[in-house]
Amino acid sequence: MFARWGRFVYRFRWVTLVASALLLGVSVIGVLTGGQLEGNGGFGADLEAGRTARLVAREIHREQPVAVTSGMTLIFSSSTLNATDPAFQSALEAAIAPLKSDPRVTGLTTPYGVPASEQATFISRDGHQALVIVEFKDRSQKSEQYVNEVVAAVHPGLLTVVATGQVPLNLAFNSTLDSDLQRAEYVALPVTFLMLILIFAAVVAALLPLGVGLLAIVGGLAGTMFLAHFTDVSQYATNIVTLIGLAVAIDYSLFVVNRFRDELSSGATREEAIAIAMSTAGRAITFSGIAVAIGLSAMLFFQGTFMASMGGAGAIVVAIAVLYGLTFLPAALAILGHRVDWWPRWARRIMPSLGTRRPAGTGAWHGMAMWVMRRPWFALIPALVVLVALGTPFLQLRMASSDVDALPPSNQARQGYDTLVSDFPGWNETSIEAVAYYPDSSPFTPEHVGAAYDLSRRLAALPNVIRVQSIFDIDPSLSRPDYQSLYSGPRDSLPSPMQDALATGAGPHIVLLNVLTNKPYTSDEARAIVRAVRAEHLAGGQVLATGGTAEDLDIVNFIVQRTPTAVGTVILVTYVILFLLTGSVVLPLKAVLTNLFSISASFGALVFVFQQGHFSRLLGFTAQSIDPSIPVILFSLVFGMSMDYEVLLISRIQEEYQRTGDNQAGVAMGLEKSGRLITGAAAIMCAVFIAFGLAQVVIIKSIGIGLAVAIAIDATIVRILIVPAVMRILGRANWWAPRRLAFLHRRLGLSEVAVPPRLPAREGV
Repeated sequence: MFARWGRFVYRFRWVTLVASALLLGVSVIGVLTGGQLEGNGGFGADLEAGRTARLVAREIHREQPVAVTSGMTLIFSSSTLNATDPAFQSALEAAIAPLKSDPRVTGLTTPYGVPASEQATFISRDGHQALVIVEFKDRSQKSEQYVNEVVAAVHPGLLTVVATGQVPLNLAFNSTLDSDLQRAEYVALPVTFLMLILIFAAVVAALLPLGVGLLAIVGGLAGTMFLAHFTDVSQYATNIVTLIGLAVAIDYSLFVVNRFRDELSSGATREEAIAIAMSTAGRAITFSGIAVAIGLSAMLFFQGTFMASMGGAGAIVVAIAVLYGLTFLPAALAILGHRVDWWPRWARRIMPSLGTRRPAGTGAWHGMAMWVMRRPWFALIPALVVLVALGTPFLQLRMASSDVDALPPSNQARQGYDTLVSDFPGWNETSIEAVAYYPDSSPFTPEHVGAAYDLSRRLAALPNVIRVQSIFDIDPSLSRPDYQSLYSGPRDSLPSPMQDALATGAGPHIVLLNVLTNKPYTSDEARAIVRAVRAEHLAGGQVLATGGTAEDLDIVNFIVQRTPTAVGTVILVTYVILFLLTGSVVLPLKAVLTNLFSISASFGALVFVFQQGHFSRLLGFTAQSIDPSIPVILFSLVFGMSMDYEVLLISRIQEEYQRTGDNQAGVAMGLEKSGRLITGAAAIMCAVFIAFGLAQVVIIKSIGIGLAVAIAIDATIVRILIVPAVMRILGRANWWAPRRLAFLHRRLGLSEVAVPPRLPAREGV
């Protein structure tokens, strides 16, 4: 099938190139006209905390919906003046005067315009800093477009000013992600080109994989933007598309181009070389693409989080990379022919041995494979011990949603936020919103009022709770019977403070209890409060919880609960795909187990570096708990990429085994012919991933470094030591399958590994 496809592409090579150009044009249009990417919050709305938040919004604002706006916080500072000094006040008011007439600003709150009881939260503990809360008329996504203009209109004079809060922090994330992507491309592309030059010792052969990589990225971005028309797609998806698209497309092109060159050097015509390359390398990259896409599909099990969109985007770019690898690339090779080996004469004089082909049965890879297979247990056991040791830090994993700490410490908006939390009273408090919910009745019967009152007092007594704010703490002199009497009667006769409290703190079926703690919102102490709130009971009602801590806890639990199903499904489907590739039931099991070892090692590195903080100064980040999405993303990518190498290596070993009938010789020859390419491809992938490891956003940085570690381990310890050792120990059992499965594999016609017969040479080809 693949050989016939290769001949078809050869005969219609110019048409194929024109079709590729048209697809590129469509992709560019798709990128320019695609849907709007979402921020990385707002997902998980269907979890318990999200449902509770919607209930509160529906109950409290049932009659008077509040427009969703956005805002920022300005921190004014002086090293000499106190915030209560007239000179400080005058300078601050003069600085924000232009904002009062700005139509984009709908509200300004200063320390000098709030009640004396609230003023303390607007002035820092040392008295030299003051806050101004700025409200915008638009949602955050739109106000991000002009927030810098608004900040530029502020002229602090004697003071200094820093902008932080919702909109500046969102803008910081978005702009940092964009700069991370550009930096990665600027680093990865030239480094990749130089490495391809060293691998191929030919300029044209090196340019082709790079070109396919760029085509795949553009196509993947277009597919992702198109997907954004129909569902929420995270901004992180663009980074994943670039990272995976460049690595996979170059990887696949490397094997196709190398096989084409090998066949040409062996005397094949262009058509024969294309047919053989497609029937071997083309078949391998197709199965590899399926394996990578299956790995990425693990993220699709986490609907309601931004990971689902990343899995979809990753699968799209892998499919496009395979498409170009089976169409554009062989068409270009068919036209170029021997010109693919072009290399300047001056370069050949400087590096005459570069790219020289060694005789069969020689070379470092063949020698290493034979050395390992002579003493397989001696190589296997230490390799497994090293992988297990590298994975042990993962046992200390602690997961928590990423926060402002995901930005680099040098970012101004993050610095402002850190100042806000550390220097201003009350801003370091975490709010957990408890909800007393009576779905079928009013919360204002005497019994329900009394039960909610008792609940508020129980919550106030929980460990690490500072206080509980609710409709039951308006007047300290009022007792439980007083509140029962007041709230169960006519509301029109209530004092105005109580009416105001009821308008914002209760609804037709709910009463809000705002539980405050000075523990960080992702801390174990804050999570314990959420669990304690949800463990409470009300006769005839429910006790719910929402807020940042509840959302974080729900997302972590959601991911932990879904992970076994996602991992199990991916492993099972991958096993089936590898059986279809090899016809063996043993090799897929070996592949899955060895890949799990390399994944555990990369997870261990993730915890060692990013949670425990090793190399944090060198890499420029703050040590923190691991975002719950990262292990899932890393598993999906590493499992897919590891299977990529497994497919490419096993395909070549199987080809040699079928040719010789000798398992040991097949392993050695397969490693000899593909080991150099796998090492080169792994080095390129590591370069690409390390380029993303230079990112400033911690999620992208951790994914890049985790992938680089995993691929380095997979291409060295796993492919050089474990694979030949295990295949030597298993012997002919490597290729075993029950009779019925072997018969099914033959009937499906998927055993196309043998090189197809060559056609007689034609003139001009």
